[in-house]
Amino acid sequence: MTSLVRVAIVGLPLLLLSITCAVSFGAIAIPVEQVWSIVLHKLKPDLIETTWSAGRESIVWEVRFPRALLAVLVGAGLSVVGATLRPATRNPLADPHLLGVSSGAAFGAILALMHIGLILGLVTVPLFAFIGALGATGIVLAVSRFANAMSADRLVLAGVAVSFVIMALANLLIFLGDPRAVHTVVFWMLGGLSLAQWAHLIYPTAALVLCVSYVVLRAPHLNALAMGDETAASLGIPVTRFRLTIFVAAALLTGAMVAFSGAIGFIGLMVPHVARFLLGGDSARVIPGSALIGAIALLWADIVARTIVAPEDMPIGIVTGLVGGLFFILLLRRQ
Repeated sequence: MTSLVRVAIVGLPLLLLSITCAVSFGAIAIPVEQVWSIVLHKLKPDLIETTWSAGRESIVWEVRFPRALLAVLVGAGLSVVGATLRPATRNPLADPHLLGVSSGAAFGAILALMHIGLILGLVTVPLFAFIGALGATGIVLAVSRFANAMSADRLVLAGVAVSFVIMALANLLIFLGDPRAVHTVVFWMLGGLSLAQWAHLIYPTAALVLCVSYVVLRAPHLNALAMGDETAASLGIPVTRFRLTIFVAAALLTGAMVAFSGAIGFIGLMVPHVARFLLGGDSARVIPGSALIGAIALLWADIVARTIVAPEDMPIGIVTGLVGGLFFILLLRRQ
């Protein structure tokens, strides 16, 4: 039995348990059996007799269940990006924020929240955040080509430089905007899952399935790239073109996730280290393993964020930042 199969055998039931807890826990606790009764009733109305209030049904089906599923998608997506960028850049600190993607998403969201308004309804902020993320990636690639900096380390440096510039512009938008909207912007920049709606889940789901399928199929190429550009080139891999496609896939996946969750730090940096510790260095195992571990990790981070100061909703980035920082201190201790 392979290590990935063992992780799946343990992880999938744990994921289901975590989803159940995420829907059950909150300012208003709902019994587990009632949670799944409501879910089954929604899926097949004639199966179970209704014994609960309309308010509880709304809390479970319209608020907490889509939020839990968004946590699964975002946690899996950000973790996969981190697990993919690490061999592509040969950088153990690679994460979804590395290429300026999160900064671009923040710029788009701030522009929508403070200067344009919800002209397209509730989808306005996610749409502008996604466009900003892809725009930032395009700028990074353009700067890299302009500076003739297509190697892994120089691409990372270009991403850091572009990220600083975009965040400076985003801060300028905050300075020039309506002070009454600053609270919403700060909450979004610290991360949160309160935008979760059934109608919106299709977008991060599609991005996750598409990008994960691609990077898992290219796992042997990523393994070769992790050993160095010369090794990958000797195996017939077009190094520059392949690295660019990986970065574009990472930007697409990060943009789709950040657009609906805000900037959540440390998940994409922390989870791949855990997956590699459990599964070894093969990207074919690390990528799906990271997706599973990341989904569970973000679910529990959201549970803590919703319950620790209930009925207030703490930004989830505070929880992931605290846990992630302590994790890396322990990682340094263990070398």
